[in-house]
Amino acid sequence: MSIFSVIAVLITIVAIASYINHRYIKLPTTVGLMVIALGLSLGLIGLGAVGVGIETPAQEFLGQIDFGEALMKGMLSFLLFAGALKININDLAKQKLIIGTLATGGVVASTFIIGTAIYFAASLLDLTLPYIYCLVFGALISPTDPVAVLSILKSVEAPKTLKTKIAGESLFNDGIGVVVFTLLVGTAVGGGAGSTSIGHIIALFAEEAIGGVAFGLLIGWVAYRLIKNVDNYTVEVLITLALVTGGYALAHSIHTSGPIAIVVAGLLIGNHGRAFGMSESTRDHLDKFWELIDEILNAVLFVLIGLEILILAFTWNYLVLGLIAIPVVLGARFASVWSAINLLKFRREFSRNATAILTWGGLRGGISIAMALSLAPSATKDMIVSITYVVVVFSILVQGLTISKLVRK
Repeated sequence: MSIFSVIAVLITIVAIASYINHRYIKLPTTVGLMVIALGLSLGLIGLGAVGVGIETPAQEFLGQIDFGEALMKGMLSFLLFAGALKININDLAKQKLIIGTLATGGVVASTFIIGTAIYFAASLLDLTLPYIYCLVFGALISPTDPVAVLSILKSVEAPKTLKTKIAGESLFNDGIGVVVFTLLVGTAVGGGAGSTSIGHIIALFAEEAIGGVAFGLLIGWVAYRLIKNVDNYTVEVLITLALVTGGYALAHSIHTSGPIAIVVAGLLIGNHGRAFGMSESTRDHLDKFWELIDEILNAVLFVLIGLEILILAFTWNYLVLGLIAIPVVLGARFASVWSAINLLKFRREFSRNATAILTWGGLRGGISIAMALSLAPSATKDMIVSITYVVVVFSILVQGLTISKLVRK
């Protein structure tokens, strides 16, 4: 099947699911689409179990879509830029301490808490999962997912400062998550002691995180200067498209963090560029364009997450371990948030019940699945992908649907 045919089938599924959700189910768009896709997948699995051979063609279709490649090297840059455009940098700066603490120390601490707990849980279930791979799972599931978080926050009536903390952390913690994940995977596949030396960790952090910030500022400034010199919304929108696609590809080629670079560039264009480089007409067209891109790609992504269950190697033990992982991940999230808030509460005030809301609002999503799928083929990978999927589905369906009620309560 050609790439065009794959995209055509996927967009058709997304359109039909969007119509059904809007007309009948009436859940938040991303959650509703994932529910429908998950129901479709389970229905196909059920039909396959009774001898109706529809499941196999569906699996072959999904096998042509590299989920990790499509998200990490395709959709993610657009989704991050669209999200960063809407963030007020002054509000972000006021929350820099808590965001920075959660995005660094919080991710590292959570990685070890989750990894250790999952190691003992796997042993109790007679599953062989080496400790280093338990830590790998901890690294890929610890960062909150900016795509899931930003899509759910649209419908949440939370205090502005709290929404800024949740959104800001989700936009920046991927850099640390990727560094920790990369180091642990390198160690797991035999990278040796040198790959985990302090010097190597510092160099990798500088290359990924600090390099991403610097590169994002550079490409964002170049795009801003180009936008400021013209007054034509078509040209200016095209410049932002080039910034996202070209900037992300170039960041990847020079081995720095593309996600962080695009977030920084998006913040620069969304704040400095919006204020000093655009006419009112351009602002209006730019906002509408990127909002539409955001909605379409979010719809496609959450349908894909729902369909992925068709090609996962699930067993009952994997499912049980995944269910155990849910409270483990939430507990580690609570511990890191509680520690960060108590560490910083003497320097600034926090919203009432901030710990509970930041814990429950720290959603996991497609990026965790994509990182799990990037592991080398093995039984260990199948186990990690399966338990990651269980945690992500719970996070989006249960946490995503109840965060508004928690905030109101």
